[in-house]
Amino acid sequence: MNVVALGGGTGLSTLLKGLKLFSDVSITAIVTVTDEGGSSGIIREELNILPPGDIRNNIVALAEDESLMAKVMSYRFNEGKTFKNHSLGNLVIAALTKITGGFATAIERLSDTLAIKGTVLPVTEDTVRLVAKMSNGKSVVGEMNIVKANKKIVHITLDKEAKAYPRAIEAIIKSDVAVLGPGSLYTSIIPNVLVDEVREKLNEKPRIFIANLMTQPGETDDFTLEDHVRVLEKYLKKPVEKIIVNNEKVPLDILERYRKKGANVVLKNNFNDDRIVEAPLISLEIDPNDGSEKLRHDPVKLANLVRKIALELVKK
Repeated sequence: MNVVALGGGTGLSTLLKGLKLFSDVSITAIVTVTDEGGSSGIIREELNILPPGDIRNNIVALAEDESLMAKVMSYRFNEGKTFKNHSLGNLVIAALTKITGGFATAIERLSDTLAIKGTVLPVTEDTVRLVAKMSNGKSVVGEMNIVKANKKIVHITLDKEAKAYPRAIEAIIKSDVAVLGPGSLYTSIIPNVLVDEVREKLNEKPRIFIANLMTQPGETDDFTLEDHVRVLEKYLKKPVEKIIVNNEKVPLDILERYRKKGANVVLKNNFNDDRIVEAPLISLEIDPNDGSEKLRHDPVKLANLVRKIALELVKK
């Protein structure tokens, strides 16, 4: 079964970690290239290449868990003025882009080197930025600026028309099922759909949407599950076939910590729709930076559920 998964960094990589365990699932990850924050943002601005961070996350997710090179690619410098907060993997991708003469070629070479269990592709090779119209009528340019604006997003688009990366289109055409998410709704999932040819080809396939565990401050404040689905389908211009949402209770101490930062749980609640599939999907992950527990989807539970639903959709 060929599965194509679209998104950004953290959420999508979690799904890939689980899907790679199935020998009967062939995976292609199509990744947004609108990131402007942190190490990726600096590399994008100073070296004039596409942001490597989300791509790197997904390549590492599909690598052998104990691979030394995978650990090297994930290493982040915590010292010094020049390299602090830079991921070594981002720098490697930047170097490979310069050596090979292209971002997509660099990704392919790196994937071959790490012998990953799948394929990771950029949604486009064009340098594009997100532009959001906010509830106060102002337009904000750039992913980080949109989140920092802390206003309701009314509409989001790219700053220019983007041409789909040809191999991404080929992967969608060959796929049996497409998966959208998990990930930031406006800045990880929807940017892929804003590439016209990608959206058109996606809409020829059965599509599964995986909702985030929590809302995201500055992006989906106060969003219900129904809001997430409504907004995604607005940009897809077609309903999805299945909606996955977590129904496991978040530990109270962790929930309070998230709420203090403006986030809340995304649950089915009163959204009655036959497409919804609920399941306990929570995993707690220790943040290496501060030692706090972070909410994540459980890779194995999520992948198991996605595979089960995908098989049902393919049989129809």
